[in-house]
Amino acid sequence: MNDDLAALSARLDRTNELLQRMLAEVAKTPSTHAIFVDAGYLYAAAGRLVSGTEDRRTFDLDTEGLIEALIDKARTIFADSRLLRVYWYDGARRRIHTAEQQAIAELPDVKVRLGNLNANNQQKGVDSLIRSDLESLARHRAISDAALIGGDEDLVSAVEAAQGYGARVHLWGIEAPEGRNQAEPLLWEVDSQRTFDLDFFKPYVSRRASAVYEAAATRPTRDDVRFVGAQIAAKWLAARGREALVDLLPGHPYLPGSVDQDLLVEAEGLLQYSLRGQADLRRALRDGFWEHLQTQY
Repeated sequence: MNDDLAALSARLDRTNELLQRMLAEVAKTPSTHAIFVDAGYLYAAAGRLVSGTEDRRTFDLDTEGLIEALIDKARTIFADSRLLRVYWYDGARRRIHTAEQQAIAELPDVKVRLGNLNANNQQKGVDSLIRSDLESLARHRAISDAALIGGDEDLVSAVEAAQGYGARVHLWGIEAPEGRNQAEPLLWEVDSQRTFDLDFFKPYVSRRASAVYEAAATRPTRDDVRFVGAQIAAKWLAARGREALVDLLPGHPYLPGSVDQDLLVEAEGLLQYSLRGQADLRRALRDGFWEHLQTQY
């Protein structure tokens, strides 16, 4: 009996020793962070802030300098943490790198991930790539903190997925000349948020002197966009009928991804204006869509 107790006591001592060693190793392991950049948002918001336009053809972005500046900023904010890498998400036709994207991919500590680019030069699949990477890295404890540069409401699910595995998500935004360029639901979900101003981006954005470019249409008002949303809702209802409306209403105020994307594409065509990075206008568009449908129910 005494021998059994002694053996049990020895095993417990050994287990405690192993646990103490494991805890000591964990304590010595530095925290790790990564930076996730939605390039579509960055180009649109930084271009509008510095150059007054979202059209990439009209300005140059010193991506190498900007990425280094973002890494330095993260090093300051996450002082006791090491960088895993920068994830750069962009769109490309048939997911084939452009020369610019290839140059970014060759930078140290940078991973380029490409979604598709459709005929209207809109990104497809980028949000799902961000979610996949955020969730996977958080699940495998590869990161403790994520700095997310983006503004679309579709990123909410990516934030929630990472947080579900214990990672903290910090939203970094770009100053908007007017209104907001990040969706409010996204701001509500993140653990912290900060905005970088004109002085931060000015050294990295330069207008192309040789560009022949007609300025985009004047920025529509929220009422203009709301009216377009109502117009599209009327067409949507006429094409699909009241049964489709009954299926849609329980999800208010959110639209299914496919419906929301079709709404955005059609609205940009009618307005002849890009709503990319325009969180307040996209919200007005959805409001107009919903308001018309609800009057028909």
